[in-house]
Amino acid sequence: MLPELFVAEASQWLSTSSGRIAGEGYSWMQAVHWVAGSGLYQPRQHRSHGPRSFGPTTVRVAQELAALFPCRPGVEYLVRRTGLSERSVEYHLGMLRETGLIAYIVRGTRVRGESAQASEFARMIPREFDVALGVRTVLRDETAPAYTRAMTGITEASRELMAKLAKKASQKVRRPRSKTSSKALKGGRKAAGEASVAAVSDGERCTPMQVGTSGLSTAGTTSLPPENRLASGEGKSPTPKKSRAKADGHCVLNTVGRRFQLARELTQELGWLRGCSVDRIAWVARGVADAGWTVTDVRGWLHLRGEAKRVHRGSGLLAVLLAGAETILDTPAKRADAIEQWRGAQEAARRHRIQQVRDCTERYESDWKAPTSHCVWQQVSEAYTAAFGPKPQAAAPETETLLAVDLDALEADVVAQARAEARERLMVGDTSLITVALDAMGREDAEQLYGADLVRRALQLARGARSSLMTYGRR
Repeated sequence: MLPELFVAEASQWLSTSSGRIAGEGYSWMQAVHWVAGSGLYQPRQHRSHGPRSFGPTTVRVAQELAALFPCRPGVEYLVRRTGLSERSVEYHLGMLRETGLIAYIVRGTRVRGESAQASEFARMIPREFDVALGVRTVLRDETAPAYTRAMTGITEASRELMAKLAKKASQKVRRPRSKTSSKALKGGRKAAGEASVAAVSDGERCTPMQVGTSGLSTAGTTSLPPENRLASGEGKSPTPKKSRAKADGHCVLNTVGRRFQLARELTQELGWLRGCSVDRIAWVARGVADAGWTVTDVRGWLHLRGEAKRVHRGSGLLAVLLAGAETILDTPAKRADAIEQWRGAQEAARRHRIQQVRDCTERYESDWKAPTSHCVWQQVSEAYTAAFGPKPQAAAPETETLLAVDLDALEADVVAQARAEARERLMVGDTSLITVALDAMGREDAEQLYGADLVRRALQLARGARSSLMTYGRR
């Protein structure tokens, strides 16, 4: 009697698996069909939901995995290939891991805002398969891990069973046809056959009785039914089809539909839920959805409960926040009160933002206001006087010296030196040298000594010094 077949989650990795790697997909499918027919694995003993047995659907998913090299299937790929839902594919992959048929090599990642990475699996043959069929294995390299064992033989008693498994592995498991479509097809064929028989029997046959040639065909003809038997098209069916649509044209949602509708609205209105799976949110919010909550009711409850500023996993946070919500706000009056509080908080936050914008605008765009403190006002006055006060003028002896100089007799190097000194002073905002020359000699002689460009720049700086919009300094 073989023990129950189940692999714990900690042993579902390649490094911790007790099985061996399958050489190719064909031999691995033999192990898959053996697990499906052995009955050693019962999924409902380990979970309360999902498939009830390891059946043809799981074999069909395994069949898609056997054709992949490397075995790195995405859930969307398996959904497209098998026609199953995303949740069903995840269930059957979990069953393959729990039976030891596949083991993780690299587990996929799902990071918000990035593309999801699929998991990579190793196709494994469970140790229970080798024990049940008497398969002999050997580890050819003693330094290699145990999952690299290779098959060397099998007992005589198990050869017939292995042949049956090989035949099953070579056959493809097809997707089952829908029962409704097959019944409709059979009913259509049956109705068409009865209509043709009635048309032939009700019509008049013309069979020539004399012997010889005739212009009519001896095979007989099929005439149309008389007009009194044709339907006028105005009659009503005795069993009219009941419409499940409302008067406004919208379908009536069932329990599952309301869950998905609420989940879709939550992912659209709550910023920290955007990007989350609608299926997962529908599962998390199933309690409040079944209680008849709307997205506005949920937002009112989240306001009372409090929201986090930094969210790592939106679905997990929502599950924590919605815990026990339908039992606390169990009446429409309580939910309406929560909605009113949430809307009041939203209005208060809106007014606060408007006031902040107004204060900021007045602070940066209105006129400057003098400080009210006398001490601060004194410091501002001293700083303003130091920055924009009158510059000290040159002494009288220098003016007299400039007046006594004959500009035409000056040498070129002396003029160049005077202009270089004036240019250096202009770079630091000192215009006293040129302004003194202007006052003493006049503009014409000053331009002859320092040049028209330096004189013009000195006058511009002198006018700018009297303005409150210009300051001088070093970079």
